[in-house]
Amino acid sequence: MEKISRRDFLKQASLVSAGLMVGTMGLNAKSYSRVIGANDRVHLGFIGVNGRGHSQAQVFAKLKNVDVDYICDVDSTVIDKTINAVEKISGTAPKGVTDFRTILSDKNLDALVHSTPDHWHSPGAIICAQAGKHSYVEKPLSHSPREGELVIEAMKKYNVLIQMGSQRRSFPLLQEAMTKLRNGEIGKIHMAKGWYANNRGPLTLKPATAPATLDYELWQGPAVRKPYMDGLIHYNWHWLWNWGTGEALNNGTHEIDLIRWGLGIEFPSKVTSIGGRYTFDDAWETPDTQIISWEAPGVTIFWEGRSCSGANVEKDSRGVIFYGDKAYMVTGNNDYKIYDNKNKLIESKSSGTMAVEGQNTTSVSLDMDSLHAANFVDAIRGTAKSTCTAETGHASTVWVQLGNIAQRVGRNLTIDPKNGHIIGDKEAQKLWTRDYAPGWEPKV
Repeated sequence: MEKISRRDFLKQASLVSAGLMVGTMGLNAKSYSRVIGANDRVHLGFIGVNGRGHSQAQVFAKLKNVDVDYICDVDSTVIDKTINAVEKISGTAPKGVTDFRTILSDKNLDALVHSTPDHWHSPGAIICAQAGKHSYVEKPLSHSPREGELVIEAMKKYNVLIQMGSQRRSFPLLQEAMTKLRNGEIGKIHMAKGWYANNRGPLTLKPATAPATLDYELWQGPAVRKPYMDGLIHYNWHWLWNWGTGEALNNGTHEIDLIRWGLGIEFPSKVTSIGGRYTFDDAWETPDTQIISWEAPGVTIFWEGRSCSGANVEKDSRGVIFYGDKAYMVTGNNDYKIYDNKNKLIESKSSGTMAVEGQNTTSVSLDMDSLHAANFVDAIRGTAKSTCTAETGHASTVWVQLGNIAQRVGRNLTIDPKNGHIIGDKEAQKLWTRDYAPGWEPKV
């Protein structure tokens, strides 16, 4: 065992934790955590730190035995801010770089945290996997369903852990709530509903020259090349299909992941979507108003998205309701409530002081972020099992991607419940993947 390097140990231990490999190098699920090095420091790099990544770098920097070694961003104006924030926490300033690919040869680097635009999520994770690096990828796992499949292939082929940022999976109160559902506490569930509401304004884009501080070519990366426009970066790319995936993937992925978790369903059998860009006549391409519905054996599921109408449902801007034949549960953030079918409150649990801001684009909850971040680094060490590996993240992402595909082709889709693939619709099947800039096609 003394011949096993720290890097190899962390790599193999993460696979044991993720359930991907047992017995490699003489380790097994009972012994790996006792090996010297299991509690070694985990070295991280962060890709994309203008918004979400800035917050995440600080969350990870506060974890025990974690070093933030690199801050990567294509916009040089945002790097120093995150470096300074991390240095205040850890006492050590990370190195700032523009292109994350330049740091992959660092043998001490264990993993990268991806807070890049959606079109970079899967290609970035695959590139890191090929270099032997673990990845924490913010939702959605992929821009297209095929990318998610490639991420799973890469995770297995290169023996790394890839975890999606579905923070609710690591929150004990929601774990408790999902266990109650799976144990039949509200009876047989026949319907589940998720929702997200916000008050986003109009989108104005103007042709312009990219600033010298921005590597726009690298920002586009795998995406088909489009001219730079003022107003696109750093957030409004979400609403254009070439780079983004709309509100459904931007936020609905969280609610659908929770619904899948509670119901124990991998993939649906049917999907439909209605909606459009109704509120403003502007450059926004994805729906600002959308209802996606799915059918699975014995249950109907739907998600309601309102980007430009912030009226709450059940007194909250986002959440999930599970309807059973005995009772129903309202949950989604830092609490859950169970009512009987005459609307009498049966049980109510809350995390108390944990702050949750459902419309916050940087962090809905730093507490949930911390729990999921800790789960990721512990999974790398081999002392915990990842709560949301690429397989889990892919399945939840595909549900909402199928909704967007149904929206774009304008009809219902029939789905193979074994793998989520579209059946009998060639036009829709073409959207299972996406177009790439020449030479940027992700390959495993």
